[in-house]
Amino acid sequence: MSDGFAEMIVRANRFFTQLRDNNTKEFYEAHKAMYNSEIKKPAELLADLFAEDLAKATGKAHKSKVFRIHRDVRFSKDKTPYNAHLHLMWSQPSQSTTPAFFFGASPDYLMLGMGMMHLEKDSLTAFRAMVDKRGDDLQEAMQSAQDTVGASLSDWGPDPLKRVPKPYDPDHPHADLLKRKAFALRADLSSEWHDTGLLKSLNTMLPGLMPTWQILNKTFPG
Repeated sequence: MSDGFAEMIVRANRFFTQLRDNNTKEFYEAHKAMYNSEIKKPAELLADLFAEDLAKATGKAHKSKVFRIHRDVRFSKDKTPYNAHLHLMWSQPSQSTTPAFFFGASPDYLMLGMGMMHLEKDSLTAFRAMVDKRGDDLQEAMQSAQDTVGASLSDWGPDPLKRVPKPYDPDHPHADLLKRKAFALRADLSSEWHDTGLLKSLNTMLPGLMPTWQILNKTFPG
């Protein structure tokens, strides 16, 4: 059965389509009240509700975040001021690196993702050691995610290295994973999501991502 979040997505897609064509302060200010009440506010409710569901599924508390519509243009050649999409994230309230869940909605996609976007220094070293020791298990979990919910390896985050980092063999069986500086899976929601309901559809996808989450969580328990 559909839920109120389906209407939020319809309104968001209509708004973001218009914003793409008129990405200006004048257009945004004219529609700001609508965005806040009909898109941002229900998105915050969705974020809070799914955080509770993630805590039940993973056994760990997750804090939610609705990303700002304002773009950070300080270091970007693209100076358009606003994001033409809705992005949410759920992460563990930990000072260390842990796997997070992501939701994205735009006129072009509606997806759920899970992974780690910023692998640096110690976390990158730990990820590579995990791939070296448990690469077969990780590949099996990724294949399961693909088979069950159509998940694939995302290209979010920094570009992979061109060569396998030392001290690992250039011919390592999981060379492609060792080259990565971020790791995330993403899966598009099925075409039935509108009838099923957005929140229920997200929960239906969780079991397909959990085997990969469990491997990451064992390496990065928080």
